[in-house]
Amino acid sequence: MKNKKEAVVVFSGGQDSTTCLLWAIKKYDSVYAVSFDYNQRHRMELKCAKEICDKYNISHTILDMSLLNQLAPNSLTRSEIKVDSDAPENGTPNSFVDGRNMLFLTFAAVFAKQKGITDIITGVSQSDFSGYPDCRDIFIKSLNTTLNLAMDYEFDIITPLMWIDKKETWELADKLGGFETVKNMTLTCYNGIMGDGCGACPACKLRKKGLDAYLKTK
Repeated sequence: MKNKKEAVVVFSGGQDSTTCLLWAIKKYDSVYAVSFDYNQRHRMELKCAKEICDKYNISHTILDMSLLNQLAPNSLTRSEIKVDSDAPENGTPNSFVDGRNMLFLTFAAVFAKQKGITDIITGVSQSDFSGYPDCRDIFIKSLNTTLNLAMDYEFDIITPLMWIDKKETWELADKLGGFETVKNMTLTCYNGIMGDGCGACPACKLRKKGLDAYLKTK
């Protein structure tokens, strides 16, 4: 194993993953960002991811995950399906992409192993998980074990945001010196609008609620 502290960040170019990238930059000697192109509705996020990586001089790789688009029709992979404005009372939102985090983390792990890296960082959160089952701590721990067994390698999937909400995520970004980067350069909106977004989709509502709550405390 290498003595140099290195990490791979699963990086979408959104608020959460950018906060994680900033967190990793402070803690590691070298950071690699990996993004995924699945022809998502908000594909503009990949441009944001590249621009943020360029700003911080981070190595950035975009992997082709177009098969996911083919397999999982929903509002993030089909333009004709309108994004739910609110979470349903039962079941998952129509913006949930089946298998997305499982596949992303698995491919990030393969990428990391080739470089001799064990630490994989992802911005999932059980506090503000929008009803997505693949953002839960139990899933991350389960997948971590599975990946270790599958590749006979000691991966460590690290989730800095797991137990904090969006208000606390804004606070963390600010403490890391990246408040303006997150506010202006990220794309969280499911409809593909940078910064404050469309204001109507669940991701924008959650982001704004957290920001408003944080600004009241500043």
